[in-house]
Amino acid sequence: MSPDRGSTRFSLLLAAAIGAAWLAIHIGGIFFWQWQVATAPVALLLIVVQAWLSTGLFIVAHDCMHGSFAPGRRAWNAVVGTLCLGAYAGLSYRALYPMHHAHHAAPGTEHDPDFHAAAPRRALPWFVHFFRGYYTHGQILRITLAAVVYMLLGAPLLNIVLFWAVPAVLALAQLFLFGTYLPHRHGETPFADTHNARSNSLSPLASLATCFHFGAYHHEHHLSPQTPWWQLPRIKRG
Repeated sequence: MSPDRGSTRFSLLLAAAIGAAWLAIHIGGIFFWQWQVATAPVALLLIVVQAWLSTGLFIVAHDCMHGSFAPGRRAWNAVVGTLCLGAYAGLSYRALYPMHHAHHAAPGTEHDPDFHAAAPRRALPWFVHFFRGYYTHGQILRITLAAVVYMLLGAPLLNIVLFWAVPAVLALAQLFLFGTYLPHRHGETPFADTHNARSNSLSPLASLATCFHFGAYHHEHHLSPQTPWWQLPRIKRG
């Protein structure tokens, strides 16, 4: 088996696991969850887990944008990326693809759509800028239509909000903090190179829990964007 084929199979296996777990909570929470005081802590735990899985969906789509999910298979990458972003928050793969490559072309500069040049150290204005860049009227329309269909099928609006909208927003905050703000924030210590990115010192397990390795290994990702997320720790060790 070629290295690319083996990498694709493992990426597909991990994506299937993330997607299946996300779908189970999504369907179970939205259509079948019955609210009781005794089970509220379980619901809270599921919402937190779903936020992490939503981050995972975005990271899988991110690998697709770089072609590292299925090397040499552009159509596979586009289909999987489209499904992941649509499920996560009604995002458009076609719209995000050029934006992310613009980020890699000029990271941490005024030409970077993920960066806020007017506030290179301030989290709140940068987050607002980040939010506006990713969320569009088309996305809101897609989410609204999906929510209407869900309600026509009998899903309570509260369940839709708590098991889909809230995890999506939490995942956005997670992606921003660990995958954008901390790696590209300007500080007293200069960046190592023109990638204007830094990694952090989290353990591999904490790195996985926070942002699927895009915090502790963010500089490594910019050095080797064709490396899938699950191989980033290996790049750093090398």
